[in-house]
Amino acid sequence: IVFVALLAAWLVRRITRRMQTRMGEESASAVYIGGQVFRYLVVFVGIAIAISALGVDLSALSLFAGALGVGIGLGLQDIVKNFFCGIVLLFDRGIEVGDFIELEDGTNGAVTSIGARATALITNDNVTVLVPNANLLNGKLTNWTRNRATRRIHVPFHVSLGADKELVRRAALEAASAVRFTLPENGRQKSQVWLVAFGDASLRFELVVWPSLEAVKRPGSMMAAYCWALDHALRKHGIEIPVPQ
Repeated sequence: IVFVALLAAWLVRRITRRMQTRMGEESASAVYIGGQVFRYLVVFVGIAIAISALGVDLSALSLFAGALGVGIGLGLQDIVKNFFCGIVLLFDRGIEVGDFIELEDGTNGAVTSIGARATALITNDNVTVLVPNANLLNGKLTNWTRNRATRRIHVPFHVSLGADKELVRRAALEAASAVRFTLPENGRQKSQVWLVAFGDASLRFELVVWPSLEAVKRPGSMMAAYCWALDHALRKHGIEIPVPQ
């Protein structure tokens, strides 16, 4: 009976993965939640039926089970806490499979699975990081792709004090349009150049752009692409980037 229950849970997992692939990213999270909950139910029901099939009277073991439960609870409280935190994460949907999140300590990556004990993230360096579910539920995190929406980013740069501001603006916008994953201007989603501060020997600007959702999931390479394009555009227009004297 236990073997059949484990086999059924494995089959549910395979079917869930196939359904996620076929139904697309929008429905993948709901399919994943349903599959995980059904797997837990199959395993728990299978264990309960197996114990009953052995002829064990569960009511006669209630006192023993209570004492054993206290001992197990003290020893496995972190596991139990992470398990129920995982259930809350599944139904709360603050984070979902496929979201790109950043933890308070700076760790970031795409959510690949929400397990019984930990949530798996895969970084852009293809490193898998396992984060206890309780840490995600009780700690602070940033979900950069919540509801599968992109976000606005700020790329800081500075030029010499005597530079023509309008020329700087034109060069920066040229740099933004040269990057392939910059979204077309649409209402509030448009590229802008802000003069944000005056340095000791420079004017400090920010290039404000809306990149695609896939680019947001690659923050390092995304920022590198914009910095590369900015340097090229500023050099092309003869705008000096000051260096410490």
